[in-house]
Amino acid sequence: MAAAAVATVASPSPASRRLLPSSSSSSASAAPSLPRLPRPARRLRGALRLISATAAAAGGEADVLPGPGGEAEAPVPVPGRLEEPLEEPLGGSQLDIGGLAFQGDVGGGFGGGGAGSGGGDGNKALDRGINTAIVLGASTYALTKLLTVDQDYWHGWTIFEILRYMPEHNWSAYEEALKANPVLAKMMISGVVYSLGDWIAQCYEGKPIFDFDRARMFRSGLVGFTLHGSLSHYYYHVCEALFPFKDWWVVPAKVAFDQTIWSAIWNSIYFVVVGFLRFESPTTIYSELKSTFLPMLTAGWKLWPFAHLITYGVIPVEQRLLWVDCVELIWVTILSTYSNEKSEARNSDGTSTPDVSMDNSR
Repeated sequence: MAAAAVATVASPSPASRRLLPSSSSSSASAAPSLPRLPRPARRLRGALRLISATAAAAGGEADVLPGPGGEAEAPVPVPGRLEEPLEEPLGGSQLDIGGLAFQGDVGGGFGGGGAGSGGGDGNKALDRGINTAIVLGASTYALTKLLTVDQDYWHGWTIFEILRYMPEHNWSAYEEALKANPVLAKMMISGVVYSLGDWIAQCYEGKPIFDFDRARMFRSGLVGFTLHGSLSHYYYHVCEALFPFKDWWVVPAKVAFDQTIWSAIWNSIYFVVVGFLRFESPTTIYSELKSTFLPMLTAGWKLWPFAHLITYGVIPVEQRLLWVDCVELIWVTILSTYSNEKSEARNSDGTSTPDVSMDNSR
């Protein structure tokens, strides 16, 4: 009975066999083929492709529309359309204008930044070279003149003898120059000392030894040569005429006169001349003179009264300027540093500041 029931279930009845599809038809239905579209349908699909491509070119939409089969077709290239830029540059420079990327080496047209920075480095190197030539040339000339003062008498001299007599004979040459032309000799000394003092002051402020401001040093040396040397020569003679006495109070009186009347006159002359050398307006010059007159005058009182006790008490009249110029090297360094600190403070406030390198109160 059980075997008969299994056989009955396993073998379908003739009625059910008619309802079930045959194995051949079942295998054929497993892979149905797409129906062949008529010619108007194919034309419609081609038109849809053209419309989608045109819309994508105009509005940035998808390049194609999926076909009837449900799979995306390959994009149809549109004439005149630019390809999207790559994520990574191919090399060289990249310029983006209006969303379009241009690749390549455009250093000739668009690489001006690098050329500009190279030009700045070149200018700095040129300035440093000029400054180096000035310093080395002046130092070599000065040492040569000092060492060869006795070259006409060197026959048979040793190096020790040359160095031994060099200071004495240089001093004798200086005294002869003072007798021949005292004003010119003192002008040259003041010009050299003012230039050297300003250079030392710039180095003390933190500038490298060959990166100093040549214009500032030239202005300082010009004022020293044209004005300080000549005016100081006549001033010391006038001071002796005003105080011809030999009493003990003469030296303090000369120091007091020097640090009040003469200092006020010289400070005013200095600031006005330096301002004109910077091509500043008279209003700016007067403003700077008014703001710095009293501070510079009182700053000099910290150094010069002690130095002038020696100036008027020990040093002869003709040698006083040389002693004063030696003290100037210290005074210029101190005063130039002070003046530049004030100048930087005024620059931070947005005001116009002159390049005050020194103020010499004698």
